[in-house]
Amino acid sequence: MSVGGEQWSWGAVPTADGATRFRLWAPGQRRLHLKSETTGATLAMHAVGDGWFERVTDAVKIGAGYRFVLESGEAVPDPASRAQFGDVHGASVVVDHDSYVWAETGWRGRPWHEAVIYEMHTGTFTEVGTFAGIESRLDHLIDLGVSAIELMPIAQFSGTRGWGYDGVLMYAPHNAYGRPDDLKRLVDAAHARGLMVLLDVVYNHFGPDGNYLHAVAPDFFDRARETPWGAAIDYTQPAVRAFAIENALYWLDMYRLDGLRLDAINQIEDPSTPHVLEELALAVRARFPDRHIHLTTEDDTNRTALHERDRDGCAKLYTGEWNDDFHHVAHVAATGETEGYYADYNTPATRLARTLAQGFAYQGEPSKAWGGQPRGSPSAHLPPTAFIDFIQNHDQIGNRAFGERLSVLASVTAVEALTALLLLSPHVPLLFMGEEWGETRPFLFFTDFSDGLADAVREGRRREFRVWKAFSDPEARRRIPDPNAVETFSASKIDWLTAKTSVGQARLSLLRHLLELRAREIVPRSADVGGHAALLEDTEGEAVHVAWRLAGGAILSITINLSAEAASPPRSTLEGGGGVPAFEREAVIFALPDGAAEDLAESGLRGWSIVAALHEAPSRDPRPKVDAS
Repeated sequence: MSVGGEQWSWGAVPTADGATRFRLWAPGQRRLHLKSETTGATLAMHAVGDGWFERVTDAVKIGAGYRFVLESGEAVPDPASRAQFGDVHGASVVVDHDSYVWAETGWRGRPWHEAVIYEMHTGTFTEVGTFAGIESRLDHLIDLGVSAIELMPIAQFSGTRGWGYDGVLMYAPHNAYGRPDDLKRLVDAAHARGLMVLLDVVYNHFGPDGNYLHAVAPDFFDRARETPWGAAIDYTQPAVRAFAIENALYWLDMYRLDGLRLDAINQIEDPSTPHVLEELALAVRARFPDRHIHLTTEDDTNRTALHERDRDGCAKLYTGEWNDDFHHVAHVAATGETEGYYADYNTPATRLARTLAQGFAYQGEPSKAWGGQPRGSPSAHLPPTAFIDFIQNHDQIGNRAFGERLSVLASVTAVEALTALLLLSPHVPLLFMGEEWGETRPFLFFTDFSDGLADAVREGRRREFRVWKAFSDPEARRRIPDPNAVETFSASKIDWLTAKTSVGQARLSLLRHLLELRAREIVPRSADVGGHAALLEDTEGEAVHVAWRLAGGAILSITINLSAEAASPPRSTLEGGGGVPAFEREAVIFALPDGAAEDLAESGLRGWSIVAALHEAPSRDPRPKVDAS
């Protein structure tokens, strides 16, 4: 439906005759007015039932500012603002999406099995920290070999710098990054290069500064429940469901994005039938039947119900799940850290083998991090591409006190072996910005709050680390960087000059080679792979061997030593079994370090070595055999 139609319940929508329809759900108000920021005039909004107010007028022109005036006299921005003139407390802008002329009109996206995701934060990916800055670096990503960029949340949040997970105006691109047309130009430029653009969205809470929904619509929130980050959202309310579902449709439609990543869905509770997450996915599938749209989730409960496939192997609702299990076991193997939630992964070889073969390491087993309660559900029936793996991401770096990347916590050999595993397994890989050249700058937690809120955030973050041995001393906690200091933000910008060093060039060369190999050998054989794809998972000490049947009957096998010490491979590596051929040197497509394949042939594995082999399906001659005697 066009932007001038009735697709959007919330917000300011230009109409075909040059007016704009303003609409707001404000059950907490008996009267509501629309204020023009240009003239200062106010117009009464009309109550149209069920808490909704509406006004169609040409008194506020396209590109002009407006606010809603509450009964108290307070003027507030539109909670569904499409853009802001200033910060989250300022005036909202009437946006005409039809004025942008798209260049890539034929783009329909790319199938999911081709996804290699590159996660980035708009403000720290380039020195300028804008959508235009990202656009200027797209050719680097094409040269690297990724197929999708994933933007951390860009919805307007308080201040000019922040991770984005404390957004309050969920329909408005943050104006520190650019205007709506700047985001469209980025998407257009990415599509011209064959890159998908995914966006991280937050439907589990609002940020603490600039959220006027508490005054406008108190019923938006569930008074009986809190999330770790603030008031829970009440999705039993039809208007609240519409806010989130239409928001997803809005980003995908108005900005032609290729998919969304839904943050922390375990904090979204809804007793309704269907659940709001199910209704959202169904609405997206119905709205865009002719495009490749990919919906992914973050959910540390390891649930699989939202990711089931139909008889044709297509995702019914959500396409993929961020797989923390893969990260955690890789991190423990590389660093030896076993505090906190890492305690669940202190047997890395067995955990990794199961994660590679079946998706999740925890599929209903008791978890120490969960107080001994069971975590997860069976996952082997899902295809390998249902799992998005990573050895680094914004959370797992930034949630550390000093934001250290794996490149400064582990050896080069460990990082390179795990990177090869990440990029050559049939799961969908995700890289975090700068990882391709071994970036060593931190990615810290940063915000832009002031006064008492800034103090509360700084001290609250430091209190979070009391349970870690290194920060049991208050003096140690005081050394944790202040999230509100501009230096914390500046330190988190990636250093593009590092990519030009000999060390950076060597790592870039390795990743380019791995991604070229993935594109040539693995992606074409991943399209129709279903569940139970793993033929075997085997371990011997710290050595892991896993094999998968891919499309066309090809068999991919990977053997990796998760230790700095030499090890013997599992017997299945050399002898085969379970439909997997015995080891053949000719089938090896990648080995690290040099000579690792020869070592494996001699029943040995150097420390942090990895060998990947691809066995083609045996050819079959359809002609009947003739006895020539």
